[in-house]
Amino acid sequence: MTRETGTGKYEQLLARCRSLDPVPTAVAHPCDASALAGAIEAGAKGLITPILVGPSEKIRDVAKQHGIELGKVRLIDAPHSHAAAAKAVELVRLGEAELLMKGSLHTDELLGAVVAREAGLRTGRRISHVFIMDVPTYHKVLIVTDAAINIAPTLEDKVDICQNAIDLAIALGVATPKVAILAAVETVNSKMTATIDAAALCKMSDRGQITGALVDGPLAFDNAINRDAAAVKGIRSAVAGDPDILLVPDLEAGNILAKLLTFLANADSAGVVLGARVPIILTSRADSVRSRIASAAVAMLAAHARRQLKATA
Repeated sequence: MTRETGTGKYEQLLARCRSLDPVPTAVAHPCDASALAGAIEAGAKGLITPILVGPSEKIRDVAKQHGIELGKVRLIDAPHSHAAAAKAVELVRLGEAELLMKGSLHTDELLGAVVAREAGLRTGRRISHVFIMDVPTYHKVLIVTDAAINIAPTLEDKVDICQNAIDLAIALGVATPKVAILAAVETVNSKMTATIDAAALCKMSDRGQITGALVDGPLAFDNAINRDAAAVKGIRSAVAGDPDILLVPDLEAGNILAKLLTFLANADSAGVVLGARVPIILTSRADSVRSRIASAAVAMLAAHARRQLKATA
């Protein structure tokens, strides 16, 4: 993959977005240069129509100091980050926004407004996070979940985490996503909960409790990602060597895996939260511009997929 020439996997996602209308997006508290520039650039690329929610004077000052042109972007005043998160969520509830985007506030503060019982954006699904990773040594976009929200997910949590990721992969154009349920080994062991959960998830997929994908596990990372490694172990699997989704045992394993791919394999990662009423674009100050734009593109595609589902319901 040659990123400089724009032939990477993220560029393929952006190509899918070109024929789609930008999605109204409530941006909560974009009060530093990185968060504000990310939202404005995603707007300039036609991915979102940003609605900036936060202290209006501070946002204008940041824009002026860093040469960020706000133009005719809608700006809604909110005195502080907590109020900005609540107001951004309210815009979604009112139907004025179809995406939510994290600005320069803490993730916990934004998600606190999302999960608020009376005024939040809860659904029947467990909320989960996905990293959409462009790994130079892998042949397609790779989704890693959950590496940011669910610390020690139960089997029932993993069902929702898995289905959230499957639905996203389908929105990204994967007809039948392949899900590898990761563990330390590829055999079921009653002393290793991750292997029991993996076996249960596979049977739940067989019985229609998880839909739309091929699910296999437990699989150790090597035989999940490499067909030859699976063959050596005698594993016959349609998933091994070709997964679209890696479902990790817990947050620690997922976070280590995602950061390993980023810092040792030179992967870019986009981040989106799923399972709420709308997709939530999560970015950090350390994200590259490329990753920020990719996060917006992924969320945009997910939002358009939701529109189609509503239209056919």
